[in-house]
Amino acid sequence: MDVDGVLTNGDILVNEQGEQLRSFNVKDGYAIQYAVKQNVLIFVITGGKSLGVVKRFENLGVQEIHIGVSDKLTLLNTLLLKYDIDRKDVMFIGDDMPDYACMKEVGVAIAPADAIEEIKYLSDYVSTKKGGEGVAREIIEKMLKLQDKWHKDVLVTSI
Repeated sequence: MDVDGVLTNGDILVNEQGEQLRSFNVKDGYAIQYAVKQNVLIFVITGGKSLGVVKRFENLGVQEIHIGVSDKLTLLNTLLLKYDIDRKDVMFIGDDMPDYACMKEVGVAIAPADAIEEIKYLSDYVSTKKGGEGVAREIIEKMLKLQDKWHKDVLVTSI
């Protein structure tokens, strides 16, 4: 998945030292680390170059974190070979043109509600959430429920 516009709202704060700061949704973080514990491979591929992004996803147990990527499709193909994954078994969450090539090639393309129109048009599913507001949580939870891997011991009933 992409970072800016998917796992963040796309805003970047820059401090006096020039460091770029982003705000992440804690529910996305929970879903990501839970998926990792369920043996789901999570790849983060972003054009941004923030070491804070690397630290955030290392702490969540993400297997592959790639920053400063200008050609996401080439990297995605390399990762698919490395892990022996068929592209039809891949879900990619993206929001803008740098994600377009990857989203065209995978089995399931997903966009946040506020993605650009070209990405939403290409997507198999458009989230009900905007970037940074729980997109990853929504998608990961749906995926794990379909696989019967989401907190099977918890029963939710309507009140």
